[in-house]
Amino acid sequence: MSRMRVVLMILTLVVVTLLINTKSVESARTFFVFGDSLVDSGNNNYLPTTARADSPPYGIDYPTRRPTGRFSNGYNLPDLISQHIGSEPTLPYLSPELTGQKLLVGANFASAGIGILNDTGIQFVGILRMFQQYALFEQYQQRLSAEVGATQTQRIVNGALFLMTLGGNDFVNNYFLTPVSARSRQFTVPQYCRYLITEYRKILMRLYELGARRVLVTGTGPLGCVPAQLATRSSNGECVPELQQAAQIFNPLLVQMTREINSQVGSDVFVAVNAFQMNMNFITDPQRFGFVTSKIACCGQGRFNGVGLCTALSNLCPNRDTYAFWDPYHPSQRALGFIVRDIFSGTSDIMTPMNLSTIMAIDSNIY
Repeated sequence: MSRMRVVLMILTLVVVTLLINTKSVESARTFFVFGDSLVDSGNNNYLPTTARADSPPYGIDYPTRRPTGRFSNGYNLPDLISQHIGSEPTLPYLSPELTGQKLLVGANFASAGIGILNDTGIQFVGILRMFQQYALFEQYQQRLSAEVGATQTQRIVNGALFLMTLGGNDFVNNYFLTPVSARSRQFTVPQYCRYLITEYRKILMRLYELGARRVLVTGTGPLGCVPAQLATRSSNGECVPELQQAAQIFNPLLVQMTREINSQVGSDVFVAVNAFQMNMNFITDPQRFGFVTSKIACCGQGRFNGVGLCTALSNLCPNRDTYAFWDPYHPSQRALGFIVRDIFSGTSDIMTPMNLSTIMAIDSNIY
């Protein structure tokens, strides 16, 4: 075989490999993520804020064993969803790596510390509030249009899966942040929940205007059961009633609101995820899920390891898989795995009106 033929064969293999890789990127479902620290994959690394997870021991169980900006010991919720839908992990939109073909995978616009309200998390300074996340999403669509054209961009966005995770910070980093906050003087808890839902509706309708047609909308988790709240508000490790009650008022209103929007637009665009119940399953019976505790954070200090931040100087458990909570606020990677399982296969009481497996089956016949 001549040297020229060998070179031609190698070039042909390279071209075929590139075409296969491009096709796999195009065929996998595009995924967009918006929200707070539960889903931030590293945008805050690029922002002037203290709400960061860019130092050890964050990322201790990530494949690189290095912190990535995820508020997790390893993968976070969007990562695990990406794995289940056969897609690459979405890059933070602010990452310089998000260029060219990578845009077809989607993008993560989430920013730790934000809430439904713009006055939530003001102590974290330079974070991406929802209107800023949406401005970046519009910029993303312009960049994608430059790659594939406006018509194809609209088709990709309409056919994408979206994840929206908001609301927890509006309670723990706003209404309940201090014993007497500005919002608690303005509203009772039920009034505040109704106000949040009114504002959240505007956020979701704007996302629909920007092209979203399948959106997972997570309710708030059991806010009164996280180690940070047990450390400061609980006497014997029981979940804090005020925060639990707030979540239990807010979440049904969220489900009702998503149903109303779906009725208005004539399609099941928004899917309510009952994160409260998904978390309570392993919080109330940790042993059934293989955890030794659901009260003590793996990384932290003070009561329940729930005081302050998770840092290199914090207490650190040797086996993260046996702890339901990684740090004072965020579930461990293994706990998130149970939540993702419920998102994919949960019944209509926790996934309203349908679970993600059903969505994927229906949408495979549309897009």
